Amino acid sequence: MRGITKKCCLAMFLIAGFTAFAQNKTGKSSPVDLTVTLTIDDAVKYALEHSSTLKSNDIDLDMKRRAKNNSWNVFLPDVSAMATVGRSNKVYKQTMTGVVPDYDANEEAHWSQQGNIVASISASLNLSLAYISTISAAYKQYELQEISWEKVQNETIVNVRKLFYGLLLQKKSLEIQHTSLENLKNRYIQADANYKNGVIPEIQLLQAQVAYQNKKPEVEQLERTYKQQLDMFAFVIGFPMDSNLDITGEIEPTFVDVDGDVLIERYSSQSIDSKTLDKNLEILKSNLNAINFQSYTPALSLSYGLQPVHLGNASDMFSDIGSEKWMENGKLSFTLAWNLTNMLPWSKNRQNAQDLRDNIKKLEIQKQQLSENQKMNVRKNIDTLTQSKEQIEAMRRNVTVAQRSYDMTVRSYRSGTTEYLALKDAQAQLDQAKLALENQKFNYISALLDLENTLSINLVDSYTKNTEETN
Repeated sequence: MRGITKKCCLAMFLIAGFTAFAQNKTGKSSPVDLTVTLTIDDAVKYALEHSSTLKSNDIDLDMKRRAKNNSWNVFLPDVSAMATVGRSNKVYKQTMTGVVPDYDANEEAHWSQQGNIVASISASLNLSLAYISTISAAYKQYELQEISWEKVQNETIVNVRKLFYGLLLQKKSLEIQHTSLENLKNRYIQADANYKNGVIPEIQLLQAQVAYQNKKPEVEQLERTYKQQLDMFAFVIGFPMDSNLDITGEIEPTFVDVDGDVLIERYSSQSIDSKTLDKNLEILKSNLNAINFQSYTPALSLSYGLQPVHLGNASDMFSDIGSEKWMENGKLSFTLAWNLTNMLPWSKNRQNAQDLRDNIKKLEIQKQQLSENQKMNVRKNIDTLTQSKEQIEAMRRNVTVAQRSYDMTVRSYRSGTTEYLALKDAQAQLDQAKLALENQKFNYISALLDLENTLSINLVDSYTKNTEETN
């Protein structure tokens, strides 16, 4: 049955996408008004696939992955090639009186001066122990981005779930108000008939009419608000704004029995926020090691170059290959360089190292603050869960009592022994009891989502699994 539902939902998505495409092409709305109804799992899945925030985060992850995979490029030598052909502005000739300009020289003579053809190719490679820490930092940067990607994904899931349940709460409230409006309408119709038959005075007819007419615009405003919130929800999950969207589901929390101290001890160090701080600490320590290597160890530079020089005419450079007219001026060199200034305590290098040490201390302080903040949030959320669970049980009993009171008041009103105002009060009390119950269910689910997000775990699945194993 679940597979059939998913296939139907996918078909509806495709139809909605085609309708939106056709509307954009023609500029006209489709005559068929299609509404796509999402469950909470459908909404979360759609958001994970279409959210703009997640797409941007995917690009950041790809950038860090590319930097990690190519971090070894610090060992690539710098290779360059050059070729020069020169034309002499003046040509000189040897005479009895010395070297003088040859004003009668042809064009070929301008290109035949010795050394006018020079080529070179060189390669150099710098080696330093600091490169090891640099490569390590690139890997840790990618791992940090993976943690960030997971955090954004989890926050997206939590936000979508909260918004979805908030919309369900609005929808439930709207349904209750619709029921109340329908009851008022029926009472108004009944009162009109009773008044025409002389059963009730005109005052009761007017009371029923005023109550119905006052309720109608209130319900219409709730409908507009609900549709606006649906549009906002569609924007958040990346759903096409020109499609009709609706949601379905129930606000029914899964109650969990957890111990705050056990949760903190078991999961606090595994939370995404803790992992983020730990990875940032590792990156800063890698950068500090790189600076220390730059300060206290020399760097080795390897260089090799070829520089052939042709001493003959340019037109003969290929025929002269292998002859003495080609000279080779290249060389191989090894250079060991050590910047001793970087070792001085007040140098820029050592000041940067000190800044890194201070930032490491700051992150360690943040870790302590995070640990305390997690304890506070976990205990706060567990208190909210405990309180909400107790209130939900009490409110369910209250709804039962309010329903019985309302049913008895309706029967009494129909028999003529109860005034209309008493019936109206009973209806209001029943609506209030139902809304209070749904609102408290939402509070429980919201607190549970916050607790799961704080510790980066799925408490419902863990609690259900442990309960099944115990049984």
